[in-house]
Amino acid sequence: MAASGLAVRGPRSLLRQIREALAGGGPAQARLDMVVRIIALSMVAEVCSIYLRRAGGDLELFATEGLSRDAVHVTRLKTGEGLVGEIVRLGRPLNLSDAPNHPAFAYRPETGEDPFHSFLGVPLLRGGRAIGVLVVQNRTERVYGEEEVEDLQIIAMVLAEMVSGGGLIDQAELKGVEIAPHKPERLKGAKFADGLAYGVAVLHEPPVAPEQLLSDDALAEEARLKYAIEALQSQIDSMLDGQHGLVGASYEVLETYRLFAHDRGWNRSLEEAVRSGLTAEAAVERVRSEHRARLGQARDPYLRERLHDLEDLNDRLLRHLSGEGHHARTLPDDAILIARNLGPADLLEYDRTKLKGLLLEEGSSASHAAIVARALDIPCVGRLTDLRDRVSEGDPVVVDGETGEAFLRPRQDVVAALKARIEVRNSRRAEFAKLRDTPAFTRDGHKVTLLMNAGLAVDLDILPETGAEGIGLFRTEFQFMVAEEMPRLEAQTALYEKVLDAAGGMPVTFRTLDLGGDKLVPYMELEREENPALGWRAVRMGLDRPALLRMQIRALIKAARGRELRIMFPLVASVDEFRAARVFVDQEIAWAQRRGRPAPARLDVGAMIEAPSLLWHLDALLPMTDFVSVGTNDLMQYLFAADRGNPQVADRYDFLSPPALRALKTIQQACADTGTSVSICGEMAGRPLEAFALTALGFDRLSMPPAGIGPVKQMVLSCDREAAKRGVEALIRSGAGSIRGEIETLARKLYVAV
Repeated sequence: MAASGLAVRGPRSLLRQIREALAGGGPAQARLDMVVRIIALSMVAEVCSIYLRRAGGDLELFATEGLSRDAVHVTRLKTGEGLVGEIVRLGRPLNLSDAPNHPAFAYRPETGEDPFHSFLGVPLLRGGRAIGVLVVQNRTERVYGEEEVEDLQIIAMVLAEMVSGGGLIDQAELKGVEIAPHKPERLKGAKFADGLAYGVAVLHEPPVAPEQLLSDDALAEEARLKYAIEALQSQIDSMLDGQHGLVGASYEVLETYRLFAHDRGWNRSLEEAVRSGLTAEAAVERVRSEHRARLGQARDPYLRERLHDLEDLNDRLLRHLSGEGHHARTLPDDAILIARNLGPADLLEYDRTKLKGLLLEEGSSASHAAIVARALDIPCVGRLTDLRDRVSEGDPVVVDGETGEAFLRPRQDVVAALKARIEVRNSRRAEFAKLRDTPAFTRDGHKVTLLMNAGLAVDLDILPETGAEGIGLFRTEFQFMVAEEMPRLEAQTALYEKVLDAAGGMPVTFRTLDLGGDKLVPYMELEREENPALGWRAVRMGLDRPALLRMQIRALIKAARGRELRIMFPLVASVDEFRAARVFVDQEIAWAQRRGRPAPARLDVGAMIEAPSLLWHLDALLPMTDFVSVGTNDLMQYLFAADRGNPQVADRYDFLSPPALRALKTIQQACADTGTSVSICGEMAGRPLEAFALTALGFDRLSMPPAGIGPVKQMVLSCDREAAKRGVEALIRSGAGSIRGEIETLARKLYVAV
């Protein structure tokens, strides 16, 4: 066979012919027949066929030039069946010189394809998912050239978008064709933020609209693409040089981005797609779909991570092309945001009055997005495998943050059940609201102080509504994580003043910067670490960069101005670390006094107990502190050697297990013996059953997300602490790995609201 005429002229001519042919309208079948005829002629192929996926998963022959017309709408193949089914299974082209001798070949006598040997099939990809297959065949035994494969892929990409957008066939005529997943699906994930929501899916990175696929000026599109790629490369280079930053990106990820952004193969694929007649945006989507299809099925975790890197790179390139930077889109009412993962700044940019829920492919309950979602009281479920390929923009979606599930395109009975549960939750919230001003005393008269965790300006607005008696943990690092550059002294002081003003005299405990580990900022050059959670982070970073820590302490002292100030250092692993950090506080107090500046009316300095090493040195630590707070999230991951951000091991331990509760009892007893004030400020404190166990152990200061205060207060009011203490202390002597069930049984026996 001679060289493809299309390979000589380029696919732009063919795309123009297809667009012009379709502009004439006519019945759907006639238009499809015209499309395959044009492609066969341009590719100098004796056969051209289009297969589309039916709702049941079968691939049906929808149009052909060269095979028997009697086979149209008759021949069907399942995924993995025949060469066409194999292309869908693999998600990539199949190029054969002698197709009938391929192991996957499935003979269908009604097609009349006996004479044809050479075979080239490419998937019609949309969002990384094959919705059909485009095939060309010839009698001669030959392997199609790379340019021919490339050309057919470009044509398939445009056809996929035209079919999906109704530009090729009217949606009514496509009845029964699965353009996108349409059946109800239930996905099991992990609970990141409690709550229920029902709304419409909004993709964090929306697909390119079908009308933006084909360009009329290839040179102009090539220039746009070149400019956007150069801007992207420059931005990433600057990030790595520590000059400017994108929130939440780690050095390792950025380094990978740079390798990909400068990769000649990636750039060449984009350029060739644009030269073929696609817009720059369509070129990006085409390359994205190929990577998803190719790497998405990889079993190797490394390859799947590289897909995620490429996804982010494509997203950033699209933002450069749009000129929108990091501005979030306008949301419809009752929006459910769909994303792979999010940084805290990404989520905060959306309109919170319209954002009702969040679904993530990845993340952990301790991730930035999850923490922000809990602060904003937005239900969130994460670790939903292949979520973005199973949902389309505008799909109805249910977020079940109680069970850690997502329902895509739910049945009406599921929606009805959800609405009934929402009504129950609203009734419970009304009950909690009535308790807002009721002091939290147990039935036998023990006072439990309920405090709120915070870190965002929005937290301050809802503080009066929660009934919290103060802020037990203010995460100061959020201000650094959502900023493009290091916050200056004035900006830090202004935030801390605002927090103290909003508290209105109630206590506020400021945790100094807890950066490092999984909380990185782009304007600080940090070396990669093998075990970042165990590495250079939190107070260790502050001690090694005293100017950073002292500036923050100076801002806190300046903001207090005659008010009570509570400063707490995170991840203290030794008494020497706390002693060194406390020296900085003393130095900054002296600095302010020398300049005649008002000192805090009262200054308390404390430590977070998160490192297990302190469990055996409390006798030395506690006399040095004014208070301590137990960070149960980190303490437990270190105690059980299980990374709480790693879904493979995060569920390998239970807060309600004898080792965990014995460790907490050790801390509480040591504090009681020395008269040291102690609080719990991990996520454990905000769940009624866990809070019941903490109350039984003797803890009377609990700090939690805002949504947890009402349920925990209700638990406290129904609890007899002395009876709970006897029961829990008996249970923690158990040899079981977890005693959650036993503690729940005890609570219900005592009529405790858990």
